[in-house]
Amino acid sequence: MQVRNLYEQQASNKRNTILVMVVFVLFLSFLGCGADTFLLQAGFPLATIIALAIGFGSSMWSLNNGAQAVLRASDAQAITHGDPRYQQLMNVVEEISIASGLPQPKVYVIPDPDPNAFATGKDPDNAHLAVTEGLLAKLNREELQGVVAHEMGHIKNYDIRMMTVVAALIGAVMLLSQVGMRSSMYGATRRRSSDRSGGSGNALVFILWIIAMILAPIISQILAMAVSRQREYLADASGAELTRNPGALASALEKIDAAVEPTRSIKKGVAHLCIADPLGRSLNAREGTFSDLFATHPPIRKRIAILRGMSYQR
Repeated sequence: MQVRNLYEQQASNKRNTILVMVVFVLFLSFLGCGADTFLLQAGFPLATIIALAIGFGSSMWSLNNGAQAVLRASDAQAITHGDPRYQQLMNVVEEISIASGLPQPKVYVIPDPDPNAFATGKDPDNAHLAVTEGLLAKLNREELQGVVAHEMGHIKNYDIRMMTVVAALIGAVMLLSQVGMRSSMYGATRRRSSDRSGGSGNALVFILWIIAMILAPIISQILAMAVSRQREYLADASGAELTRNPGALASALEKIDAAVEPTRSIKKGVAHLCIADPLGRSLNAREGTFSDLFATHPPIRKRIAILRGMSYQR
Protein backbone atom coordinates (compact mmCIF):
# COMPACT_ATOMS: atom_id res chain seq x y z
CA MET A 1 0.00 0.00 0.00
CA GLN A 2 1.34 3.42 -0.96
CA VAL A 3 2.05 5.60 2.06
CA ARG A 4 0.65 9.14 1.73
CA ASN A 5 0.66 12.04 4.13
CA LEU A 6 -2.72 13.48 5.12
CA TYR A 7 -2.68 16.17 2.40
CA GLU A 8 -1.84 13.69 -0.36
CA GLN A 9 -4.57 11.39 0.94
CA GLN A 10 -7.16 14.17 0.87
CA ALA A 11 -6.19 15.15 -2.68
CA SER A 12 -6.38 11.52 -3.83
CA ASN A 13 -9.83 10.99 -2.30
CA LYS A 14 -11.16 14.21 -3.85
CA ARG A 15 -9.88 13.16 -7.28
CA ASN A 16 -11.47 9.74 -6.91
CA THR A 17 -14.79 11.29 -5.88
CA ILE A 18 -14.77 13.61 -8.90
CA LEU A 19 -13.97 10.68 -11.21
CA VAL A 20 -16.86 8.59 -9.87
CA MET A 21 -19.26 11.54 -10.10
CA VAL A 22 -18.23 12.16 -13.73
CA VAL A 23 -18.94 8.51 -14.56
CA PHE A 24 -22.28 8.79 -12.74
CA VAL A 25 -23.30 11.87 -14.74
CA LEU A 26 -22.19 10.29 -18.03
CA PHE A 27 -24.19 7.15 -17.26
CA LEU A 28 -27.27 9.24 -16.47
CA SER A 29 -26.75 11.24 -19.66
CA PHE A 30 -26.57 8.05 -21.73
CA LEU A 31 -29.82 6.77 -20.23
CA GLY A 32 -31.51 10.13 -20.75
CA CYS A 33 -30.30 10.56 -24.32
CA GLY A 34 -31.51 7.05 -25.12
CA ALA A 35 -34.94 7.82 -23.69
CA ASP A 36 -35.09 11.07 -25.67
CA THR A 37 -34.00 9.34 -28.89
CA PHE A 38 -35.81 6.01 -28.76
CA LEU A 39 -38.93 6.84 -26.73
CA LEU A 40 -39.70 10.54 -27.05
CA GLN A 41 -37.78 11.28 -30.25
CA ALA A 42 -37.14 14.73 -28.79
CA GLY A 43 -34.52 17.11 -30.09
CA PHE A 44 -33.44 18.15 -26.60
CA PRO A 45 -32.82 16.20 -23.33
CA LEU A 46 -36.41 16.31 -22.08
CA ALA A 47 -36.35 12.95 -20.28
CA THR A 48 -33.07 13.77 -18.51
CA ILE A 49 -34.35 17.15 -17.34
CA ILE A 50 -37.62 15.70 -16.01
CA ALA A 51 -35.84 12.83 -14.22
CA LEU A 52 -33.28 15.17 -12.65
CA ALA A 53 -35.99 17.60 -11.57
CA ILE A 54 -37.92 14.84 -9.80
CA GLY A 55 -34.76 13.34 -8.30
CA PHE A 56 -33.44 16.66 -7.02
CA GLY A 57 -36.86 17.67 -5.73
CA SER A 58 -37.17 14.61 -3.51
CA SER A 59 -33.51 14.82 -2.45
CA MET A 60 -33.74 18.49 -1.50
CA TRP A 61 -36.77 17.70 0.64
CA SER A 62 -34.71 15.00 2.38
CA LEU A 63 -31.78 17.41 2.79
CA ASN A 64 -33.95 20.02 4.48
CA ASN A 65 -36.02 17.67 6.62
CA GLY A 66 -33.97 14.50 6.95
CA ALA A 67 -31.65 15.42 9.84
CA GLN A 68 -34.34 15.49 12.50
CA ALA A 69 -35.89 12.31 11.13
CA VAL A 70 -32.51 10.55 11.34
CA LEU A 71 -31.98 11.70 14.94
CA ARG A 72 -35.48 10.64 15.99
CA ALA A 73 -35.08 7.25 14.34
CA SER A 74 -31.83 6.71 16.26
CA ASP A 75 -33.33 7.74 19.64
CA ALA A 76 -30.69 10.47 19.87
CA GLN A 77 -30.98 12.72 22.91
CA ALA A 78 -29.70 16.30 22.80
CA ILE A 79 -27.00 17.12 25.35
CA THR A 80 -27.69 20.12 27.53
CA HIS A 81 -24.78 22.41 28.29
CA GLY A 82 -23.40 21.88 31.76
CA ASP A 83 -24.36 18.19 31.99
CA PRO A 84 -21.37 16.75 33.90
CA ARG A 85 -21.80 13.30 32.33
CA TYR A 86 -20.85 14.63 28.90
CA GLN A 87 -18.52 17.50 29.75
CA GLN A 88 -15.50 15.82 28.15
CA LEU A 89 -17.44 15.23 24.93
CA MET A 90 -18.57 18.85 24.82
CA ASN A 91 -15.02 20.05 25.46
CA VAL A 92 -13.70 17.90 22.61
CA VAL A 93 -16.41 19.09 20.21
CA GLU A 94 -15.61 22.70 21.08
CA GLU A 95 -11.88 22.13 20.52
CA ILE A 96 -12.37 20.49 17.13
CA SER A 97 -14.87 23.16 16.08
CA ILE A 98 -12.27 25.85 16.83
CA ALA A 99 -9.57 23.89 14.97
CA SER A 100 -11.82 23.47 11.92
CA GLY A 101 -13.14 27.04 11.93
CA LEU A 102 -16.71 25.71 11.79
CA PRO A 103 -19.70 26.50 14.01
CA GLN A 104 -20.11 24.06 16.88
CA PRO A 105 -22.66 21.40 15.87
CA LYS A 106 -25.53 20.36 18.08
CA VAL A 107 -24.41 17.29 20.02
CA TYR A 108 -26.51 14.20 20.74
CA VAL A 109 -26.00 10.94 22.60
CA ILE A 110 -27.57 7.65 21.47
CA PRO A 111 -28.35 5.15 24.27
CA ASP A 112 -26.61 2.19 22.69
CA PRO A 113 -23.65 0.20 24.10
CA ASP A 114 -22.01 -0.31 20.68
CA PRO A 115 -19.38 2.35 19.78
CA ASN A 116 -20.42 4.42 16.78
CA ALA A 117 -21.00 8.01 15.64
CA PHE A 118 -22.42 10.00 12.74
CA ALA A 119 -22.94 13.57 11.56
CA THR A 120 -25.92 14.92 9.68
CA GLY A 121 -27.32 18.25 8.56
CA LYS A 122 -27.42 20.16 5.29
CA ASP A 123 -24.48 22.50 6.01
CA PRO A 124 -22.04 23.51 8.79
CA ASP A 125 -24.54 26.02 10.20
CA ASN A 126 -27.16 23.29 10.63
CA ALA A 127 -24.99 20.33 11.59
CA HIS A 128 -25.71 17.66 14.18
CA LEU A 129 -23.21 15.22 15.68
CA ALA A 130 -24.35 12.06 17.45
CA VAL A 131 -22.29 9.52 19.39
CA THR A 132 -23.33 6.39 21.22
CA GLU A 133 -22.92 5.76 24.93
CA GLY A 134 -20.72 2.84 23.98
CA LEU A 135 -18.31 5.13 22.15
CA LEU A 136 -17.94 7.38 25.19
CA ALA A 137 -17.39 4.37 27.45
CA LYS A 138 -14.74 2.67 25.30
CA LEU A 139 -12.58 5.53 23.97
CA ASN A 140 -10.06 7.68 25.77
CA ARG A 141 -9.91 11.42 25.20
CA GLU A 142 -7.48 11.33 22.25
CA GLU A 143 -9.46 8.62 20.51
CA LEU A 144 -12.68 10.57 21.08
CA GLN A 145 -10.97 13.58 19.51
CA GLY A 146 -10.15 11.47 16.47
CA VAL A 147 -13.76 10.32 16.02
CA VAL A 148 -15.21 13.81 16.53
CA ALA A 149 -12.65 15.21 14.06
CA HIS A 150 -13.66 12.55 11.53
CA GLU A 151 -17.31 13.59 11.81
CA MET A 152 -16.35 17.27 11.64
CA GLY A 153 -14.44 16.34 8.48
CA HIS A 154 -17.73 15.14 6.97
CA ILE A 155 -19.34 18.45 7.91
CA LYS A 156 -16.40 20.49 6.61
CA ASN A 157 -16.41 18.63 3.28
CA TYR A 158 -20.20 19.02 2.85
CA ASP A 159 -20.52 15.26 2.57
CA ILE A 160 -24.23 15.26 3.46
CA ARG A 161 -24.85 17.62 0.55
CA MET A 162 -22.66 15.48 -1.69
CA MET A 163 -24.61 12.34 -0.83
CA THR A 164 -27.84 14.28 -1.42
CA VAL A 165 -26.65 14.97 -4.97
CA VAL A 166 -25.82 11.27 -5.32
CA ALA A 167 -29.30 10.37 -4.07
CA ALA A 168 -30.79 12.72 -6.68
CA LEU A 169 -28.74 11.05 -9.42
CA ILE A 170 -29.85 7.62 -8.20
CA GLY A 171 -33.47 8.79 -8.22
CA ALA A 172 -33.12 10.11 -11.77
CA VAL A 173 -31.44 6.90 -12.97
CA MET A 174 -34.11 4.72 -11.34
CA LEU A 175 -36.91 6.81 -12.84
CA LEU A 176 -35.40 6.63 -16.33
CA SER A 177 -34.83 2.91 -15.90
CA GLN A 178 -38.42 2.20 -14.85
CA VAL A 179 -39.93 4.39 -17.57
CA GLY A 180 -37.56 2.96 -20.17
CA MET A 181 -38.29 -0.66 -19.30
CA ARG A 182 -42.05 -0.15 -19.18
CA SER A 183 -41.96 1.66 -22.51
CA SER A 184 -39.37 -0.56 -24.18
CA MET A 185 -41.84 -2.40 -26.37
CA TYR A 186 -43.44 0.85 -27.52
CA GLY A 187 -40.03 2.43 -27.95
CA ALA A 188 -38.77 -0.54 -29.95
CA THR A 189 -41.78 -0.31 -32.28
CA ARG A 190 -41.24 3.38 -32.91
CA ARG A 191 -37.54 2.81 -33.44
CA ARG A 192 -38.15 0.14 -36.06
CA SER A 193 -40.56 2.38 -37.94
CA SER A 194 -38.44 5.53 -37.79
CA ASP A 195 -34.86 4.25 -37.83
CA ARG A 196 -34.87 1.85 -40.80
CA SER A 197 -32.36 4.08 -42.51
CA GLY A 198 -30.20 4.37 -39.42
CA GLY A 199 -28.25 1.19 -40.11
CA SER A 200 -26.63 -1.15 -37.62
CA GLY A 201 -25.14 1.76 -35.66
CA ASN A 202 -28.51 2.84 -34.26
CA ALA A 203 -29.45 -0.77 -33.57
CA LEU A 204 -26.25 -1.32 -31.58
CA VAL A 205 -26.81 1.85 -29.54
CA PHE A 206 -30.38 0.79 -28.86
CA ILE A 207 -29.24 -2.63 -27.62
CA LEU A 208 -26.61 -1.02 -25.37
CA TRP A 209 -29.24 1.38 -24.02
CA ILE A 210 -31.61 -1.49 -23.19
CA ILE A 211 -28.78 -3.33 -21.40
CA ALA A 212 -27.94 -0.13 -19.47
CA MET A 213 -31.60 0.23 -18.50
CA ILE A 214 -31.68 -3.32 -17.13
CA LEU A 215 -28.43 -2.87 -15.19
CA ALA A 216 -29.16 0.71 -14.09
CA PRO A 217 -30.21 -0.14 -10.48
CA ILE A 218 -27.03 -2.17 -9.91
CA ILE A 219 -24.70 0.32 -11.64
CA SER A 220 -26.16 3.32 -9.78
CA GLN A 221 -25.77 1.49 -6.47
CA ILE A 222 -22.14 0.62 -7.27
CA LEU A 223 -21.35 4.25 -8.11
CA ALA A 224 -23.12 5.55 -5.00
CA MET A 225 -21.21 3.16 -2.76
CA ALA A 226 -17.95 4.21 -4.42
CA VAL A 227 -18.66 7.85 -3.55
CA SER A 228 -19.59 6.89 0.01
CA ARG A 229 -16.33 4.97 0.54
CA GLN A 230 -14.20 7.80 -0.85
CA ARG A 231 -15.90 10.29 1.48
CA GLU A 232 -15.06 8.03 4.44
CA TYR A 233 -11.40 8.00 3.44
CA LEU A 234 -11.54 11.78 2.99
CA ALA A 235 -13.14 12.28 6.42
CA ASP A 236 -10.37 10.15 7.97
CA ALA A 237 -7.72 12.35 6.36
CA SER A 238 -9.58 15.55 7.25
CA GLY A 239 -9.92 14.39 10.85
CA ALA A 240 -6.22 13.62 10.97
CA GLU A 241 -5.50 17.15 9.74
CA LEU A 242 -7.66 18.69 12.47
CA THR A 243 -6.05 16.74 15.31
CA ARG A 244 -2.58 16.28 13.77
CA ASN A 245 -2.82 12.83 15.32
CA PRO A 246 -3.82 10.13 12.78
CA GLY A 247 -2.85 7.44 15.25
CA ALA A 248 -5.62 8.46 17.65
CA LEU A 249 -8.32 7.84 15.04
CA ALA A 250 -6.61 4.58 14.04
CA SER A 251 -6.71 3.45 17.67
CA ALA A 252 -10.38 4.46 17.94
CA LEU A 253 -11.22 2.47 14.80
CA GLU A 254 -9.47 -0.57 16.27
CA LYS A 255 -11.72 -0.41 19.34
CA ILE A 256 -14.81 0.17 17.20
CA ASP A 257 -13.84 -2.80 15.02
CA ALA A 258 -13.33 -4.99 18.09
CA ALA A 259 -16.94 -4.47 19.19
CA VAL A 260 -18.94 -7.44 17.95
CA GLU A 261 -22.51 -6.27 18.64
CA PRO A 262 -24.38 -4.23 16.00
CA THR A 263 -25.53 -0.70 16.84
CA ARG A 264 -29.18 -1.63 17.29
CA SER A 265 -30.44 1.94 17.74
CA ILE A 266 -29.19 2.97 14.29
CA LYS A 267 -31.34 1.75 11.45
CA LYS A 268 -30.25 0.51 8.04
CA GLY A 269 -31.23 3.75 6.31
CA VAL A 270 -28.73 5.68 8.43
CA ALA A 271 -25.91 3.15 8.15
CA HIS A 272 -24.01 5.02 5.43
CA LEU A 273 -23.69 8.07 7.73
CA CYS A 274 -21.87 6.22 10.51
CA ILE A 275 -18.12 6.03 11.07
CA ALA A 276 -18.46 2.23 10.98
CA ASP A 277 -21.22 0.01 9.62
CA PRO A 278 -23.75 -0.23 12.50
CA LEU A 279 -25.18 -3.45 11.10
CA GLY A 280 -21.86 -5.29 11.30
CA ARG A 281 -22.17 -6.65 7.76
CA SER A 282 -19.21 -8.83 6.78
CA LEU A 283 -19.22 -7.25 3.31
CA ASN A 284 -17.85 -4.01 4.80
CA ALA A 285 -15.06 -5.85 6.61
CA ARG A 286 -13.64 -7.71 3.63
CA GLU A 287 -11.41 -6.61 0.78
CA GLY A 288 -11.84 -7.83 -2.77
CA THR A 289 -13.74 -7.07 -5.95
CA PHE A 290 -17.25 -7.73 -4.61
CA SER A 291 -16.69 -5.68 -1.45
CA ASP A 292 -15.02 -2.93 -3.45
CA LEU A 293 -18.20 -2.65 -5.53
CA PHE A 294 -21.01 -2.95 -2.99
CA ALA A 295 -19.67 -2.10 0.50
CA THR A 296 -20.95 1.11 2.10
CA HIS A 297 -17.74 1.56 4.12
CA PRO A 298 -14.09 0.83 3.36
CA PRO A 299 -12.61 -2.05 5.39
CA ILE A 300 -11.65 -0.69 8.80
CA ARG A 301 -8.31 -2.53 8.71
CA LYS A 302 -7.44 -0.73 5.48
CA ARG A 303 -8.45 2.61 6.98
CA ILE A 304 -6.30 1.92 10.01
CA ALA A 305 -3.32 1.05 7.78
CA ILE A 306 -3.74 4.30 5.83
CA LEU A 307 -3.95 6.32 9.04
CA ARG A 308 -0.85 4.60 10.40
CA GLY A 309 0.87 5.46 7.14
CA MET A 310 -0.05 9.13 7.57
CA SER A 311 1.71 9.11 10.93
CA TYR A 312 4.56 7.02 9.44
CA GLN A 313 3.86 4.11 11.78
CA ARG A 314 3.98 0.47 10.78
